[in-house]
Amino acid sequence: MNELNGHDIEDLRPGLSATFSKTITEADIVLFAGVSGDNNAVHVNEEFAAGTPFGGRIAHGFLTASVISAAVANRLPGPGTVYLGQQLRFKAPVRPGDTVHACVTVVSVDPAKARAVLATVCRVRDTVVIEGEATVMTTSRARREAARAAAAALAA
Repeated sequence: MNELNGHDIEDLRPGLSATFSKTITEADIVLFAGVSGDNNAVHVNEEFAAGTPFGGRIAHGFLTASVISAAVANRLPGPGTVYLGQQLRFKAPVRPGDTVHACVTVVSVDPAKARAVLATVCRVRDTVVIEGEATVMTTSRARREAARAAAAALAA
């Protein structure tokens, strides 16, 4: 673990997983529309959205996907992790009031580069709404120790 209680690359093993959950609220949708500039009527206009194949408003896909980011940042690998890439496949809509459960699972680890590949899945109840894969860079205990040794050698 690093000083922020995030997992170092040396802590990660394939199969290790964590979940983060969030209920998507009306406020989340309105604020995301404002922040992102995505004011698509399917997200913000109930009358329009009722006439779409969804039969009502749905949350922005990237708002839903942001729950994956929260799982990575807060759970696994956790604080200190930097996103390098994310592939997403949107499978089903998320509606206001739905609770999204994002699960991240370590697929592979590259200790030399302090990188990991994570399978990412979001579910609402038993329905997969997003699936994909993330590549992240995390902290390294070995790198911290090497930096401390180098600093000590310079100070001596």
